[in-house]
Amino acid sequence: MLISEELFLLLRRDDGKPESAMAQRGYGLAAAVITDLVVAERITLSDDKDPRMTVLVPGPVGHPALDAAMARLEQRDGKKLSSLVTDGKVSREKEVAEALAAAGVIRVEEKRALGLVPERYPVVDPEPERRVRERLRTVLLGGTPTSADASLLAILQGLEIAPKVLEEEKGTLGKKELKQRIEEVSADAETGDAVAKAVAAMNTAMMTAVIVPIVVSGSN
Repeated sequence: MLISEELFLLLRRDDGKPESAMAQRGYGLAAAVITDLVVAERITLSDDKDPRMTVLVPGPVGHPALDAAMARLEQRDGKKLSSLVTDGKVSREKEVAEALAAAGVIRVEEKRALGLVPERYPVVDPEPERRVRERLRTVLLGGTPTSADASLLAILQGLEIAPKVLEEEKGTLGKKELKQRIEEVSADAETGDAVAKAVAAMNTAMMTAVIVPIVVSGSN
């Protein structure tokens, strides 16, 4: 499964209702899609504190969500990561959901009441998410993380929802201990340089995306 598909499952309950606010889901999925494209070596990130994205190989990738995101990123070549994770045309929630539905993992329930009732994505096969959560539980308890594990944890931490989403997986870790462990995971993940760079930058980009709008609205 793609990192973005795994994150989609983590951000929704089995009944299809979201675990987090719409903006948070969008930012998180955009970050996950970007990481998927880094893993696929279709884009790369610079070494800046707020890295800039460069397209390496344009064109379709072979997955509807990544194809749609890639088309958008080609238009925004050279832009900063912090602006890309807030770009709704990068997050591609609909395409991720459709791919999971095609794989028999979830069911898509269309909008109702003239759009006032949003789509729901109830889980049909809980096994894929169970495997993801078991992996993350093992990592949080001291196991060796993969690039997907590190990416998922960095995004959840950046969105400030890791304690809630990983309530069972974190075991006895308190909020501060969980944050420290996720930081360790980001540093220790067995990834290539490009993916490690993406994981390291994602937490900061997520924090910027979540906190800045709150600060701005509070000052008005």
